[in-house]
Amino acid sequence: MRIGFIGVSGLRVCKPEVLELGMSFPALAGRVKEIEALPSLGLLTLAGMTPPHIDCEYLEVRDVELDDLPKHFDAVAISSLSGTNKEAFRLCERFRDIGTPTILGGLGPTLQPELSAKYADAVVIGEGEPAWPQVVADLERGRLQKIYNSKSGPPFDLSNAPMPRFELLSPERYPRFTVQSQRGCPLSCEFCAASIRLAPKFKVKPVDKFIAELRRLKELFRRPFFEFADDNTFVNRKHSKALMRAMVKEDVRWFTETDLGVAEDDELLGLMRDAGCAQILIGFESPSYGALDGIEQNSNWKANRVDQYVAAVEKIQRHGITVNGCLVLGLDGAGPEQFKDAMRFVRDSGLYDVQVTYMTPFPGTPLWDRLSEEGRILSEEATERCTLFDINFQPDSMSVAELEEGFLKVIGTLYSPRFVADRSRRFKKHLRGRIKEKRTTAATG
Repeated sequence: MRIGFIGVSGLRVCKPEVLELGMSFPALAGRVKEIEALPSLGLLTLAGMTPPHIDCEYLEVRDVELDDLPKHFDAVAISSLSGTNKEAFRLCERFRDIGTPTILGGLGPTLQPELSAKYADAVVIGEGEPAWPQVVADLERGRLQKIYNSKSGPPFDLSNAPMPRFELLSPERYPRFTVQSQRGCPLSCEFCAASIRLAPKFKVKPVDKFIAELRRLKELFRRPFFEFADDNTFVNRKHSKALMRAMVKEDVRWFTETDLGVAEDDELLGLMRDAGCAQILIGFESPSYGALDGIEQNSNWKANRVDQYVAAVEKIQRHGITVNGCLVLGLDGAGPEQFKDAMRFVRDSGLYDVQVTYMTPFPGTPLWDRLSEEGRILSEEATERCTLFDINFQPDSMSVAELEEGFLKVIGTLYSPRFVADRSRRFKKHLRGRIKEKRTTAATG
């Protein structure tokens, strides 16, 4: 038996003006290519759980011709996000036409299981690992069930995580690789459609298991760069510091996502730097308290720290770690002033890099439910617009056209070569100041 694992990944944008504008800026175009080059860790993990007598093959959706599908698979497992669900559905239909069973999973099908079940022979809801052994056993018996709901059972223990089948990847094609040190997030942001929707309970992977995965990738690939598939890497301080101390010995470079709290811990920042952290992405969302108020539903965590934003960025970057600040336009409570506020914040904070997106209601999230009740979802069927770069809702303080116009102006400024170069110069200046400070301290100590 042979199973094909097909990742439906990469950046998707419906509005051509946004794509054309974005690809015209080297900094943004480079990040788009990096995202395109990231393989699906979830599928490689399931391949690692597949019994050895079953052959596994990994493909990207862009390698699959709908009119000339590979016919040597006994089944295909497809992973999809909300924005790529319709693409995955078309792929399922074409494989069904040639008699190949399809198994669909990932965040998109988890948030829309009933719709997904119309197109796939089997749908996995929630985490893939708990369901996969049963899926494979049923597949071998020719008795695939329509739904495998991992959420109905105990959450998966990451201490039982298998070694992903990294060897299925081509060395020439993948300069970056996803790894995972934890899953979930204790924060509860209204718009979040990340792994908290797959597995609400926050959990960490044992450090030795994570390090083994890094070493396996280092065996297979020359100087790999790692992107953590974590939602909020440094929430568990004890685990984080143990992980960083272990990574110091590995001589690697990496990127991850976290929250503003890392700026409160000098020891952690030092460990991150020494462990090879190149950049962290922080979801600032907005520099305005009014726009942030209520986004984090447990304790209003983000809004209560908005006054710390600028100082936190400076402190983190003085440790030699660049910050990629994520800003969201179109948040409720944010009017036309949000465009100038965003550009002013980037200038004042000295952010090395910035990611600007629209507020995006994803099906199955509290934000989607609220906007749907308010009649503000423009089309409940247009999930292909769940890209972060397309609008599928009615803003509360302006028209859709005004939001689009302001968005294009902001990215046109922030991603211009002159603005990018200025941010880079400011970071290097901070870094030189820190090096000089360390030398002075050492000389007088």
